[in-house]
Amino acid sequence: MKQSMRPFAVICLVLFLVLATEIGTRVAEARTCGSPSHRFKGLCTSSRNCENTCNTEGFPGGECKGFRRRCICNGPCV
Repeated sequence: MKQSMRPFAVICLVLFLVLATEIGTRVAEARTCGSPSHRFKGLCTSSRNCENTCNTEGFPGGECKGFRRRCICNGPCV
């Protein structure tokens, strides 16, 4: 009986160690929020132009989104 429990205990211990290291290595990521650009005018056809405009507004990025093709600036949520 004792020999049949030993492999089970070893498997449980290894599983516990793997799960414990996985939980310890998780890193919290900041959420990204979008805001319509105030300076971009017209139909957004180039995400590169949108991104450059968003950079001048203080955002790290931007892209054309939606049916109406609006320039949406991306940045960390506050």
